[in-house]
Amino acid sequence: MAYRKLGRETRHRRSMLSNMTRELISKERIVTTETRAKEVRKSFDKMVTYGKKGTLVSRRLALAFLENDKKAVEKVFNELAPRYKDRNGGYTRIIKMTERKGDNALEVILELV
Repeated sequence: MAYRKLGRETRHRRSMLSNMTRELISKERIVTTETRAKEVRKSFDKMVTYGKKGTLVSRRLALAFLENDKKAVEKVFNELAPRYKDRNGGYTRIIKMTERKGDNALEVILELV
């Protein structure tokens, strides 16, 4: 499986992706860099897939990834999974914005479809 390291150690990267995925679930729209958005999209798609399965195992896997945030897991299983039940992937869209002033990184809006 190919993934981006994002210039972080493993623990920091996993924590960052978990936090960004939780923010996307709760706010349904975040502003971040393009490379981070592409990685968060993968983890969010996995969470929605868990929600569509609806089993106890998938709920526990989602809880483990989202660091026991029960509100986020409830939203995935009760609101987002039914919303995307007829859709096979592609739950998010990336809208490109401008470059960030400090380091010239391309900023994007990552939002739910």
